[in-house]
Amino acid sequence: MFPITRPSRVIRGAAALAATPLLLVACSSNDSTPASVRAADAITIQDQWIKAADSGMSAAFGELTNTGGKALTVVSATSPASERVELHEVVADAGGTKTMRPKKGGFVIPAGGSLALAPGADHIMFMGLNGPLRTGSETPVTLSFDDGSTMTFTAQVRDFPGNQENYVPDGDHHAGAPAPTPAPGA
Repeated sequence: MFPITRPSRVIRGAAALAATPLLLVACSSNDSTPASVRAADAITIQDQWIKAADSGMSAAFGELTNTGGKALTVVSATSPASERVELHEVVADAGGTKTMRPKKGGFVIPAGGSLALAPGADHIMFMGLNGPLRTGSETPVTLSFDDGSTMTFTAQVRDFPGNQENYVPDGDHHAGAPAPTPAPGA
């Protein structure tokens, strides 16, 4: 006869072996978890528009919302409407003069929060327009995120008399290039 402990060891061993696949599944990564969601899939934009312009520079605005559980960063943008597109901020000096400049590090959209792109504040700057941006037309803009994902949205061109800020090019990106003229509405 076998001791009574022998069958209980066999049963315990079988139970452990049967549970192993369940543990592996529970510990494996799942692409639908919030941590693995691509930035482009967690960002939405609303009220997007672009300032009408005949030539030179213009800007895009709207409200970016992050539905994800971690802060996400827009690192660049492109559009067929412009030779160059930059992420800009507007800052005021001690005398109140507003200066527009490239935003170092890009646009950070907080987890579960929003970022307003607005005239006189953060915005997407179009530099070297490839043609006029006419009121009522639409233009695509593609945003690139720090995780390598991208999203494209379309924005309607609108009239806007706008703000006047000075433009200070980023020395890292524009060394030796002449500063563009100020952009109304950016």
